[in-house]
Amino acid sequence: MGHAGPASGHTFDVDTSVRAVGENRFAADVTDRWNALGGGPNGGYSLGICLRALGQVLPFPDPLAVSAHFLRPGVPGSAEVRTETIRAGRRLATGQASLIQAGKEVLRVVADFTDLTTAAGPTAVFAAAPDLPPPDEAVDLTAGGGIPGVTITDRVEYRAAQTPGWVLGKPSGLPQAEFWMRFADGRNADPLSLCFLVDAAAPVVLEIGQRSMTIALSVHVRARPVPGWLACRVATRYLIDGYHEEDFEIWDTTGKLVAQSRQLALIPTRAP
Repeated sequence: MGHAGPASGHTFDVDTSVRAVGENRFAADVTDRWNALGGGPNGGYSLGICLRALGQVLPFPDPLAVSAHFLRPGVPGSAEVRTETIRAGRRLATGQASLIQAGKEVLRVVADFTDLTTAAGPTAVFAAAPDLPPPDEAVDLTAGGGIPGVTITDRVEYRAAQTPGWVLGKPSGLPQAEFWMRFADGRNADPLSLCFLVDAAAPVVLEIGQRSMTIALSVHVRARPVPGWLACRVATRYLIDGYHEEDFEIWDTTGKLVAQSRQLALIPTRAP
């Protein structure tokens, strides 16, 4: 039996909701309330729709390891999610989901689900959470308002020790950042929404004067976060032939690592 997920009026839950319309088939509405730079729906938001459908067909509540491949840009409007249960075991279940719009596959996801409340075993952590000022003493990166056309900044709040160079029109040349993040409407993060939040910040390559588009995203959810702000660290080390990785970490306020991700992204080629 699947898990329907949280029933709430929070925007993320409303906008990632799905409706069963047949065996392993769900209807969804991709909204324009999560648009990213470039104007289209944020990839992590589209991923959230697929994970919501998989949560209804797999026997465990929490995404653990997620691999998403973005095949073409999504658009606001109606969509269908087609799911497949690949295997269901005692601790893990694996499924696949495809987001379809206008008869074309936009996104394909393979994910392992588990119950993180039962996770137990050896633990060793060789890094620490970002060293940030308290959120109420940090810089509000959207100054209490969003960025025109980038509606995701109306849904997510960001606080940092200082304003990033790219925001001031002076990219630092160092593609890395640390900051606080949370949903603007008070929704607390959970394992499913962590898979969105790892993709909810501006591309860190803005600090080298570039924009990028995600090709593939892998997420590992490590634990259920406690309520409140999330401390984030993001970095790119290699830009080669127009492709770059972006590594992302999310830590909760207890200093616990709750999610990691790596995405491969492409710097669009400018016309001569």
